Amino acid sequence: MNPAAKWMIIGGIILIVLGLLWQVGGRYLNLGRIPGDIVVEKENFKFYFPVVTCLLISAAGSLILYLIRMFNK
Repeated sequence: MNPAAKWMIIGGIILIVLGLLWQVGGRYLNLGRIPGDIVVEKENFKFYFPVVTCLLISAAGSLILYLIRMFNK
């Protein structure tokens, strides 16, 4: 099998699993609504920017990629 196709299939499976975890875990983990996320509400306007959620997801992704690289050597 072509290595690029193999990695695309693995990436797709990972995205599906993450999507399912996000859907089910969203009820128990308030990702997107944790302290530090910016929410501005006015009468007819709502601005929402999940700063801390983005940082947590980035840190988790970096850790996962680091572990994958470490075990591939």
